[in-house]
Amino acid sequence: MRTFRNEARDDYLETILLIKRNKGYCRAINIANELNITKPSVSVELGKLQEMGLITVDEEKMIHFTEEGQALAELTYSKHCYFRQMLLSVGVDEETAEREACAMEHAISGDTFYRIQEKFPIE
Repeated sequence: MRTFRNEARDDYLETILLIKRNKGYCRAINIANELNITKPSVSVELGKLQEMGLITVDEEKMIHFTEEGQALAELTYSKHCYFRQMLLSVGVDEETAEREACAMEHAISGDTFYRIQEKFPIE
């Protein structure tokens, strides 16, 4: 898996993952609606994700993860959920927990995350 960090990349992958879980599919328009941005902006970012080998887009404009893209999306979402729950468990309000979990998910590597999660499991 790639070792560089990119918040926009991770946010797009996480958004695609959640849309696919909710709807069973994902297209650029779904991302545009979810993130409240223009479809052309989404198309540019999807092109970058394709160049990185993280997604493919079929003839029907459906977005699919590559194996690496799926793994990175799942890791990002796992970090987000873990840190959000951790912050809530120590009394941080919902809005702050959501915002800060999003920042934290980008700040640490997968290896560090797994070590933290192993040492401090959250149920």
